[in-house]
Amino acid sequence: MAPDTTPDSDGPRINLTRISYDADGGIAARAAIGLIVLASDQTIEHEFRQIVDIKGVALYESRIFNDNTITPETLAAMEARIKDCTAVILPGLDLDVVAYGCTSASMVIGEENVFERIREARPGARCTTPITAAMAAFRAFGAKRIAMLTPYRDDINLGMRAYITERGFDVPVMGSFNEDDDRRVGRISHASVRDAALELGRHDDVDAVFVSCTAVRLAEIAADIENELGKPVTSSNHAMAWHCLRLAGINDAMPRWGRLFTLAPPA
Repeated sequence: MAPDTTPDSDGPRINLTRISYDADGGIAARAAIGLIVLASDQTIEHEFRQIVDIKGVALYESRIFNDNTITPETLAAMEARIKDCTAVILPGLDLDVVAYGCTSASMVIGEENVFERIREARPGARCTTPITAAMAAFRAFGAKRIAMLTPYRDDINLGMRAYITERGFDVPVMGSFNEDDDRRVGRISHASVRDAALELGRHDDVDAVFVSCTAVRLAEIAADIENELGKPVTSSNHAMAWHCLRLAGINDAMPRWGRLFTLAPPA
């Protein structure tokens, strides 16, 4: 390739305008994961980026508007926004998986309705939500009796318990921080989450612990809690990151993140 060496006082002396190149698979050579994040969420991206730190696996996010106060009405209002928030994640490029990051809204809207809204924008993508992933995790654990820890108020807690029990699991033990402001939920300390998870999980009539809400921080301490408790532990973000990887065909064993990340999803 001959360079353009035409003298030009306003430009470079040598200007190579058509340099040849090779293309590879890019940073998403193994998988591209799309994540829809609540506008108020301070936690999910942090935990996902820590877990999905795998060469060739890329994470791309979009934010969806939500009200800071968590009620059934504010949760349901998000359904109409899911399609557009999915569409702006790498338009024109394939995504292997799209995850919608709100546990309680996924139940209020309905998992299949969430998936339909995602597929309106990305018809080829596999889909998950925190509650979808959590129940896949329960099945992978072989767990039937779940201790559930949430930050929610009572009406959402009872609705969540009913949703889970209707799908074949039992929730004999539950507890809540009873905080309906998402901005404060993201600041609940690791120590508080750990102590509450241990208190609930120590009951003899439960065989796994689920910490609900993508704003609650658990991923970094899940394995430590499991080691002390002797039972599997997961959360909305923890389970959904695992489920995204497995749906995308990434089956790497990652024991530092706890028992779940050594398992395959149920058939």
